[in-house]
Amino acid sequence: MDRLVKPDVKEVEMNFKSGQKCSAVFRLTNLMHTMTVAVSLTTTNPSVFSFPQPFSILPPLSSATYTLLSQPSDHPPLRSPHDVITVRSAMLPTGKAHMEDFRRLFSVPGRHVFRDATIPVSFVGPQVVEFLISHNAKVPDVNSSLHKAISGCSESQLAELMNLAVRSENADLVSAMVDSGADVKHRDSDGRSLLASALDSGNFDIFKILIASGCEIDNSIDRVLHEAAAKNRVDLIEILCKSRSRIDVNSVDSINRTAIHVAAARGHVEALKFLLSIGANADLADDRGWTPLHYSSSAGHRDAVETLLEHCNAKYAVDGEGKTAFSLAAENGHAELLPLLRLNDALHRASRLDDVGGVKSCLAEGAAVDGRDQNGWTPLHRAAFKGSVECARVLLGHGAPVDAVDDAGYTPLHCAVEAGHAAVAMLLIAHGARAKAKSLTGMVPLSSDRLKNHPALVARSICREKVRP
Repeated sequence: MDRLVKPDVKEVEMNFKSGQKCSAVFRLTNLMHTMTVAVSLTTTNPSVFSFPQPFSILPPLSSATYTLLSQPSDHPPLRSPHDVITVRSAMLPTGKAHMEDFRRLFSVPGRHVFRDATIPVSFVGPQVVEFLISHNAKVPDVNSSLHKAISGCSESQLAELMNLAVRSENADLVSAMVDSGADVKHRDSDGRSLLASALDSGNFDIFKILIASGCEIDNSIDRVLHEAAAKNRVDLIEILCKSRSRIDVNSVDSINRTAIHVAAARGHVEALKFLLSIGANADLADDRGWTPLHYSSSAGHRDAVETLLEHCNAKYAVDGEGKTAFSLAAENGHAELLPLLRLNDALHRASRLDDVGGVKSCLAEGAAVDGRDQNGWTPLHRAAFKGSVECARVLLGHGAPVDAVDDAGYTPLHCAVEAGHAAVAMLLIAHGARAKAKSLTGMVPLSSDRLKNHPALVARSICREKVRP
């Protein structure tokens, strides 16, 4: 036998409380059947730890309880390696001893001194965990200390500390908390999930840990998509939508805004495109009647406006005050958006109605002279088909492409001849329009002489197919 006594614990845990003296108890048992044993207790850090009775006597096969005390401290006195209690023992044939006897007995090793026992000391409890999370970079061997400290926390305390760990932006701490049994499905006092807290830090690894551990989204409470869209974090949006959380891409906040509203308002094109690609509705309106296009137009986010125009059907939707996206862009001085939102349409309309003043006004405000409608027609196509000579002249003067080809292969000259407008046709040719067309079936080459002498005949023979108005 190499030991005389046996401790009842492998580790002594002290529940730390800031500013208070802490204590922990353990028992030692004399393993000898007939011999009394003397015991000496010391620690590796006597400035922090102490024993009310550092020396004691254990009769044969008896046990005794010992109390370890620590001095008051504002934060847990953690060290690496951990502090330990050293238990020294010696047989005491007389069965009794005075203080000087103990000191003499344990001052030097002798043949009656058996192998020492060592007991590690750990600080546990919520204040230790909180300290480790807040000062993790300054604490050696933080994960080992954390695992031990968590053992002194209740379920409710651990849930609150989990929130703190998520906000710490330290994925290792979060993983350690999960491994130690922290509930990832815990919600704060507002009902928000841990994923909502994780968005504040935006740590991708923490997101993955929480989702892999079963953290779920409540679409009626959590606004994780909205917050991810506000940060333009496509990576977080993607992992959320691919998780088992059954997230609703069109879920709304308290004023009925979706995540796509938020991305549009901030001009976050990457988030906008991804949300649209997974089914976000570009035409939904919030409480004041604003669609995502209203938000991006009001803020002057051109790229976002262009992206939304490719997906929305409510280009001219009006809000609660009767304003369109065009109106908001104009009010806020975003003239560069007006051609995209309405001026091009207005230019086409003025060209069709032979409204020379309207054409000039639209061009002066920035309408695109080569802007196309859904059929590929430019304003010059419109003017040529309607025989609007002056409108065509103004458009050509502003650089309208004379040989622009629409979706069916028609140039403005084709439109003028088809409609029998010789004056417009001659104007186009004078500006360089090619009189020999060959892109449409049934067309014959156009010549200046034929246009002068037989415009109506040419109009009938050039194309048998009816041109759209």
